[in-house]
Amino acid sequence: MAARAERERLRAASFKRSDCPLACALDVFGDKWSLLIVRDLLLGRSSYSEFLRAGEGIPTNILARRLTRLAEAGLVEKRSSRDSGRRFEYRLTVTGRRLGPIVRALVEWGRAQISGTRIRAPHGKPPPRR
Repeated sequence: MAARAERERLRAASFKRSDCPLACALDVFGDKWSLLIVRDLLLGRSSYSEFLRAGEGIPTNILARRLTRLAEAGLVEKRSSRDSGRRFEYRLTVTGRRLGPIVRALVEWGRAQISGTRIRAPHGKPPPRR
């Protein structure tokens, strides 16, 4: 039921510039930062400060706007942190988790096509060996 509500919210959101599914998807997460935030969420990052330390140098004002936009689109949910009621943590919704295969495919493409790239592991752990 929650996934259906997320789909309806995404459908009703003002992200649609055409009826092309690719154009609509890119309107939601096709900017420079959104998929990197989704990547970080998939890797287990959940706090604002963890996103800032991820390595790409996202400006704080842009991070705040992208998190808000991803939440409005139904891809991310914002909750009060269990550790501190004054802080928040972010999680992917069911709809957001469905971006996982897309992000992994882009990572593999970049790894295969762009020399010098590497997969970053979450929380400072070494990347898994293949």
